[in-house]
Amino acid sequence: MVASDGGALGLYISVPFCRSKCTYCNFASGVYPASEHARYVDRIVADLNAAPAWTQRIGAHLPRCVDTVYLGGGTPSLLAPELLMRLFAAMRANFDFEPDAEITVECAPGQLSDETLAALVEAGVNRVSLGVQSFIDRETAVSGRLHNCSVALAEIGRLRAAGIANFSVDLIAGLAGQSLASWEESLAVLAGCGAPHASIYMLEVDEDSRLGRELLAHGARYHAELVPAEDSIAQMYERAIAALRQAGLEQYEISNFSRPGMESRHNLRYWQRRPYLGLGLDASSMLRAAMPDPDGSRRVLRTTTSSDLKAWMESGEPIESVWLSLARQHEEAWFLGLRLNEGVNVAALEREFGPEMVKPALDAAAEMIASGLLLADGKTLRLSAQGRLLSNSVFQEFLELVS
Repeated sequence: MVASDGGALGLYISVPFCRSKCTYCNFASGVYPASEHARYVDRIVADLNAAPAWTQRIGAHLPRCVDTVYLGGGTPSLLAPELLMRLFAAMRANFDFEPDAEITVECAPGQLSDETLAALVEAGVNRVSLGVQSFIDRETAVSGRLHNCSVALAEIGRLRAAGIANFSVDLIAGLAGQSLASWEESLAVLAGCGAPHASIYMLEVDEDSRLGRELLAHGARYHAELVPAEDSIAQMYERAIAALRQAGLEQYEISNFSRPGMESRHNLRYWQRRPYLGLGLDASSMLRAAMPDPDGSRRVLRTTTSSDLKAWMESGEPIESVWLSLARQHEEAWFLGLRLNEGVNVAALEREFGPEMVKPALDAAAEMIASGLLLADGKTLRLSAQGRLLSNSVFQEFLELVS
């Protein structure tokens, strides 16, 4: 999918506060005193107010019209209702929300009070991403989650009763103690709850999580010895694709599944390279230049803020800002576009970047078609089932084109 400058922007607000830190989590989030919440929101509001001047100063185009909003975390629903209302008031004061804007908030089951749910509805929230991770009680307990299956299902009922029928359920394949049989149980509960959207993630092993560090060090404190083998995790992922399709949830991206028309509009903008402004701890933005280059193209700006809470509180401005060359934009078009099941449209890429730039990528793609990692239909290239399992290796091929 080729980028569209369009007239609309996505807003992403990072809220890094958690009631407890899950063993597998590698995000910039943690347990902080509630006294930090108000200071954090003050900083976000200040950055929202400053965003137009900041982008003008650096030469980036900041659309005023917003069609998607996403509060991620952490657990944004831990913010007091008055703080959530203040955040949304600041967003609406600085931007014009489209009437049908998709407004999503991440919530943890059992951590959404009646008062907070009422505040979210009043603020216009119409979509919730629910971090269930597993419907098997022993798996959530070992992972450090604070809910069980009954609580998660009750939360879904509360969302529907409040008028939020558009919700997503997250599950993780590869949790400690998980088996193919228990995974099948979680998938069956997910199918039975009638969720319009689901995200299925395979456990990531890296040193940025407690469980990942333990796995790498062969420790036992966080039950690393109970983590399934990679082949088993891959089998769980493949089973999820089949089970969710049977339940009416078609895969549209490597990790995402939905009923027709219920795809995450905000997340789609990441893979389609449409502009978004990210504020808060460890938040990223993608914006285009205010003025086109002589050849008519527009440079792309990518920024990232600090992942250290103290450093970010002192200055919310990005610690990294990079204007991407056309070659880097072309690289992104491949590895972001291939995440989508629809794949990339070759003719559209040639129009955007020119046939000469696209040709080396097509040569690399031909080899991956021969090895069964990519599929071609004459117009588009997309990942095969095997390619989705080995997607990082596929993406690396395109990264090396401009390295």
